[in-house]
Amino acid sequence: MTEFLQQTINGLVMGSTYVLIALGLTLVLGMMDMANFAHGELFMAGAFVSVSVVQSFDLPYLAVIPISMVVVAILGIIMERLAFHPLRHSARINLMVSSLGVSILLQNVVQLIWGPDPRNMQSPFADIQLNLGGVFINGQRLFVVIVAVVMIAIIYYGIQKTKIGVAMRACAFDMETAKLMGIKANSVLFITFSVGAALAALAGTLMAPIFSVYPTMGVSATLKAFVVVLLGGIGNVTGAIAGGFILGLVETYAAGYLSSEYKDVFAFVIMILVLLFKPAGLFGKHVQEKV
Repeated sequence: MTEFLQQTINGLVMGSTYVLIALGLTLVLGMMDMANFAHGELFMAGAFVSVSVVQSFDLPYLAVIPISMVVVAILGIIMERLAFHPLRHSARINLMVSSLGVSILLQNVVQLIWGPDPRNMQSPFADIQLNLGGVFINGQRLFVVIVAVVMIAIIYYGIQKTKIGVAMRACAFDMETAKLMGIKANSVLFITFSVGAALAALAGTLMAPIFSVYPTMGVSATLKAFVVVLLGGIGNVTGAIAGGFILGLVETYAAGYLSSEYKDVFAFVIMILVLLFKPAGLFGKHVQEKV
């Protein structure tokens, strides 16, 4: 039981990260019907910005988190305005290719600036070890879960209860009808990209003290985020939240009880099974298209 609880805590840490990354991706995918393969690079950018700010200005870790979110939110806005907005009314394949180009560009820019070597960042919580009945919890991992859960609750409330959240859901459901109802779709997309980028940066900053930071770390994050989105249902915020935690727990249990070498395999096995037996996702609804 102690080992199970230990693995569960580790799974919640990874699940929290997946949710933060997948929330922005599922909103954009729902609105623009676009697979943004550059979304993971925002996660990577958040980690590198936080490491660089700490090393260059010697700022405390807690002060770095909002800085990283703001910087990467601006990067997300620039990405949307330059790479995606001009192609919004073109074929979906053009948007996908554009996102792949942005992904490769960001990886190479980061490698050019910071180099290919992995980096690490210190956190004041990393040296804290809590012993709860034989279950050891690292302070940084607990901090990741707490911050992620609070942020997820804020974003969920904002999407469900605020005007901009209603506008986001309306655009995700039917962009053209939302425009006819007076919703400024361009402004909604602008806000969605910035919020999604900030959440990805938050995930990167939270995980930087736990794992190494390197230029291609966003590739894996993108793939895992797509698994979460497909698992929960495209455009379904509740599904993305549940799917992220499910994937994090499944991966951690697989690594702990089977083999850590095949941890990533289970994510894609889940994706294949969902696509085969429930293409709309566990929390999505299949909508018949009228002809």
